[in-house]
Amino acid sequence: MVKIKSTQIRERLSRDDWLQAALETMRNAGVDGVKVAPLANRLGVTTGSFYWHFKNRRELLEALLDFWERAMTDLPIEEAKRFEGSPDDRILFLMKRVVHGDLAGCDLPIWLWAQSDGSARRAFQRALKKRFAFCAWMFRQAGFSKRQAENRGRMMVVYLMGESALIPESESGQADSIRQKHKILTAPS
Repeated sequence: MVKIKSTQIRERLSRDDWLQAALETMRNAGVDGVKVAPLANRLGVTTGSFYWHFKNRRELLEALLDFWERAMTDLPIEEAKRFEGSPDDRILFLMKRVVHGDLAGCDLPIWLWAQSDGSARRAFQRALKKRFAFCAWMFRQAGFSKRQAENRGRMMVVYLMGESALIPESESGQADSIRQKHKILTAPS
């Protein structure tokens, strides 16, 4: 969450600060809750700060889709690619990264938005395609056949997206749950 502490900091809000605040708002209130004046109020600035970074709300929403895709799909994939360890450990690393980083928490609001907006639909489908492809690659690296890797990769993605959105666990129960699901996903067929 973006927390503004002084006038000096308020004057330095970045485009990403606005996008992070918009993403958090979307998670709680959906795309209809992402409005300029309430965001400015939340950030402790005037709407003039918004217009320094964006022409209008639509531009904010388009940038929000790019921000979500980059932060919640591209960056975790890059981190997992750089992970130094066994292919099996890489799968566990990404699962933990997604759950502990709450990286799938905005997927449901984005999906809901995608039902009525072409740009959101394209962004959601693009992110999903990247996730499926990367997870399939990880399972191929772990020694599974192409078909098995694709199936396990899809199951992993859907599990991570669904569980984080629909069945949030307590912090204490997450580590054990991730290990159990990892064991199921990586068990020999």
